[in-house]
Amino acid sequence: MKFEESLTLEFKRELTEGIKKEIIAFANTSGGDLYIGVDDDGSVVGLDNPKRILEDVSNIVHDSIQPDILMHTTLSIETIDDKDVVKISVSVGSRRPYHLKGKGLRPSGVFIRYGTSVTNASEENIRQMIIETDGTNFETMRSMEQDLTFTDAEAIFKKNGLSLLESNMRTLGIINAEGYYTNVGLLLSDQCEHTIKCARYVGVDKLEFQDRKEFTGSLLKQIESAFEYLSLHNEKNSAFKGLQRVEQESYPSYALREALINAATHRDYSFSSSTLIHIFTNRIELVSVGGLVKGLTQEDIELGISQSRNTKLANILYRLKWIESYGTGLQRILESYSKNSVQPFWSIGPNSFVVTLPKKDQTTRDEIDESLNNFLESKSSFTAKDLEIALNKSKSSVRKLLAELVNQNIINRIGNGPATRYKKSH
Repeated sequence: MKFEESLTLEFKRELTEGIKKEIIAFANTSGGDLYIGVDDDGSVVGLDNPKRILEDVSNIVHDSIQPDILMHTTLSIETIDDKDVVKISVSVGSRRPYHLKGKGLRPSGVFIRYGTSVTNASEENIRQMIIETDGTNFETMRSMEQDLTFTDAEAIFKKNGLSLLESNMRTLGIINAEGYYTNVGLLLSDQCEHTIKCARYVGVDKLEFQDRKEFTGSLLKQIESAFEYLSLHNEKNSAFKGLQRVEQESYPSYALREALINAATHRDYSFSSSTLIHIFTNRIELVSVGGLVKGLTQEDIELGISQSRNTKLANILYRLKWIESYGTGLQRILESYSKNSVQPFWSIGPNSFVVTLPKKDQTTRDEIDESLNNFLESKSSFTAKDLEIALNKSKSSVRKLLAELVNQNIINRIGNGPATRYKKSH
């Protein structure tokens, strides 16, 4: 009897280390049979001790291949042309991709069958097998990178009174039931492939950079670092309330924090691009990749209806108390601007969500009126520059205010040009 190798049939004269790759390739492709004791040309040479070979193959299957492939393999001794051979029947695995234990889900450890040959799977092959097996939910899919560390995440958990033991990792979905790190694990790990990029511009457009910063590592560390960067460039101005000196921020810290966490929590991580933060002189834009979750509208999210794209990540941030309650982020951002003349807004595209936070008026209208009245009472006459300094307002804002006051006959204008002064009407 003579055989011929094919996509689903392979021969080995004797047991070698290469048998691991053959079994993995069959399980990852179309299944098949492998005979040990048959030459490459199909000639049956037989085995002197088929029972020992059978035991060795069983150990190899158990010790060298992940996930567990035993349920997809059948080992037997057959007699062909009065000679004993070992037959290994492999069915298509249900937990593809199968791989060498020591290599993980890398091309060097994953194999597929191509014709009568075994070849390394490409990253795209591996990714497709993971999708076919785990589904398309990014969070629960096995991470292609399994050599993960969690130095920064552990420190942040500890700082918040939580631990990141293996049992907790399983509960949080960082590790799946088979012991693989999921993509949630990858996001929290020091090896996270996604980044947050910040850029500061001169003026109100993107023509000239002041500086750029890219945050890498654990997503948790990125969020912390990006918020520190935003806080560093959140200018503070002083004003007096009676005898009390009060510092006011250009942007409400709560709005910055909420917009940043929303951008990191709800973005679509199946896209490789970074979360972007643009800082202009009059606004901050936070660009999150992925648009709205399917089925939601802008009206829905503004009403507080919440459907997280990344429920496990959101749950982790909730446990860290970085998220206070689900579905309230945008409403709280609006509330933090409630006494401001300019309001935040968002723009939604098919694959993007942009939150724009305008630079805040440093004082409310009531505070401006109080400061203005005090100023007018204390000055017999004044210049526009005097009022700019007193109210800590921009030149254009003060010019507009002066025009209103003149029209309302609250103040009189004296002179023209650079010598122009103003005084309170009697």
